[in-house]
Amino acid sequence: MTYHPKSDFMQVMIERGFLADCTDYQGLDEALTKGVVPGYIGFDATAKSLHVGSLIQIMMLRWLQKTGHQPITLMGGGTTKVGDPSFRADERPLLTPDQIDDNISGIKQVFAKYVDYEKDGNPALMLNNAEWLDGLNYLDFLRDIGRHFSVNRMLSFESVKSRLDREQSLSFLEFNYMILQAYDFLELNRRYGCVLQMGGSDQWGNIVNGIDLTRRVLDTEIFGLTSPLLTTSDGKKMGKSQDGAVWLNADMRSPYEFWQFWRNTTDADVGRFLKLYTEMDIDECERLGALAGSEINQAKIALANAVTTLCHGAEAAAAAEATAREVFEKGGVGDDLPTLELTAEEIGTGISIVQVIVRAGLAKSGKEAKRLIAENGARIDDAPLTDAGLMLDAGALAAPVKLSAGKKRHALVKLA
Repeated sequence: MTYHPKSDFMQVMIERGFLADCTDYQGLDEALTKGVVPGYIGFDATAKSLHVGSLIQIMMLRWLQKTGHQPITLMGGGTTKVGDPSFRADERPLLTPDQIDDNISGIKQVFAKYVDYEKDGNPALMLNNAEWLDGLNYLDFLRDIGRHFSVNRMLSFESVKSRLDREQSLSFLEFNYMILQAYDFLELNRRYGCVLQMGGSDQWGNIVNGIDLTRRVLDTEIFGLTSPLLTTSDGKKMGKSQDGAVWLNADMRSPYEFWQFWRNTTDADVGRFLKLYTEMDIDECERLGALAGSEINQAKIALANAVTTLCHGAEAAAAAEATAREVFEKGGVGDDLPTLELTAEEIGTGISIVQVIVRAGLAKSGKEAKRLIAENGARIDDAPLTDAGLMLDAGALAAPVKLSAGKKRHALVKLA
């Protein structure tokens, strides 16, 4: 990247590693120096929370506002009814309108922590594309919008091509998704003066479609910018951990577990993640990322604290660090650990340790729990757990029991 930006926003995007591609670097940079630029990212409501995989986009919106521009968080109340087929092997399960509304209310909680909807001069906007998509007349839409799309071109997009090359079915419903997303950009430009769409690099084709459509219909100059699709240095998709998705909502992933996810970052990823997921000065990110040996652990704690503070607040970050210290350094039982509460009825005459490990979220199945025990990876109250046939009765749980899977994952089990 040899382009030297004039605008603060583009400088941040390039310096901190957010930028994968842009439809017109210079044009966007110029627009950003001339006044407030409204920019949006769309989020489909396929679950009650977004996960860490969406955090790079949320941080882009945060930086857009911090550099004086207007972030628009667009909820896909309409597009979720279709489902984005991009780079998927199969069709998404269709959700009911009630499920979608429920998911949107869950997702909204996260955004308020990262962008300010009340800010003077450039308040963030929270919009829902159901506002214009739900009332569309199909024939009018086909005539006015559909005529601008070439099926030949749509078939050439990598997200569609990869599905067809594998001879996997792509329904007409999903094929319409990219037209609806393009139409979102047109409507956002028409209604709110939005001139920038951002997203992951898997959205490049959809973003370009929206730009082409808006230019054809409104003759307006608009821009697209994508971030790299992040994988960890060991090739794993960002947002997943051993025990499933790393959700951003506290009721789906406790602040302690969230903190722990970042604390467990691979050494090689620390510097990069500090730049992307925190607001620490670039020089400090590079200094911390360059630490070696046991010193890198301090950088990981700094990363975990900074990311958790943004998502869950400083108090939650401090509590998570204190719990981690108590659990790992002193071998104690931290109050903030993920906790499984069992009733006397559930325990009955005894409940198998394998079942408890699964229910505590330390293994996905009984088979995995048994393998964990067989490979000496399980501990109970910090002592090796070797008997997969162990039964716990109410007496054994008179005091909370600490279960561990490996060195880094722990849970408490206690009587409700």
